[in-house]
Amino acid sequence: MTELLSSNFSDIARAAGLLSDGKLVAFPTETVYGLGADARDGEAVAKIYAAKGRPSFNPLIVHVADADAARTFGVWSDTAQRLADAFWPGPVSLVLPLRKHAGLSDLVTAGLESVALRVPAGHLAQDLLHAFGGPIAAPSANPSGRISPTTPEHVFSGLDGKIAAVLDGGACAVGVESTIVGLIDHPTLLRAGGASRETIEERLGVELATPVSGEISAPGQLASHYAPSASVLLNVEDWQNGEKTLGFGKMACDLNLSESGNLIEAAANLFGHLHLLDAMEGTRIAVAPIPETGLGAAINDRLRRAAAPR
Repeated sequence: MTELLSSNFSDIARAAGLLSDGKLVAFPTETVYGLGADARDGEAVAKIYAAKGRPSFNPLIVHVADADAARTFGVWSDTAQRLADAFWPGPVSLVLPLRKHAGLSDLVTAGLESVALRVPAGHLAQDLLHAFGGPIAAPSANPSGRISPTTPEHVFSGLDGKIAAVLDGGACAVGVESTIVGLIDHPTLLRAGGASRETIEERLGVELATPVSGEISAPGQLASHYAPSASVLLNVEDWQNGEKTLGFGKMACDLNLSESGNLIEAAANLFGHLHLLDAMEGTRIAVAPIPETGLGAAINDRLRRAAAPR
């Protein structure tokens, strides 16, 4: 059963302990309730996708306690500092170049070299982040495609029994997700949200660009792809000489997503294994069949995008 936790010290400590154990905890921010997992734990992050029924592995926002914590995961800039000074804690997420050896799960970034970071407002989110002492990956705490939750009741209606706990902070003040600003090149509005384009542009003194259609560098964008340099062949049952092989279940292969056939483990390993195979000698990656059930649907979605003509 999913626990309902209050805002007292012992319940916040309980929520932090559940996160440390690799479990999922929904918690309130000023925007909506987030479905939190340890952003450094690939299997914990994979459980987010399983609980939400998320159809593909898109980047997740990493929630941190303050700008100093954000700097440990993203490559900082003067523009990032201006936006952090103006909007943090608050409803603005920044997409920054991923710092090398940041220690985040590949599932959090969906295999990209960038990371979405936010310092949420609201005492419960801040108390949880400080009690946990690490980064929390958290999309909205609702089944994929459903209305975002702004009360504990909304969370329970969609995720009861699928997550460990809900931290009760009452109704969220803002009620829409954070605005996402990309800072990889020119500042770009990747998703409209709780802070207006005009307010952000006024602070920066420049107009925000519009993202390239079909690219994905942040949550909330519709199209996505992950393309290794090598070509990708799916549903391969007999390996051929010269192929770099990605297995599932008990089999001989270069790398195995999960020898035991565990889809949560497979999801946690997906992007890291693709990167490692791409770095090996050879021009083609052959992938064993993955069941099209549960998280297998999301794994196959991402693999199909990797295998698409380009």
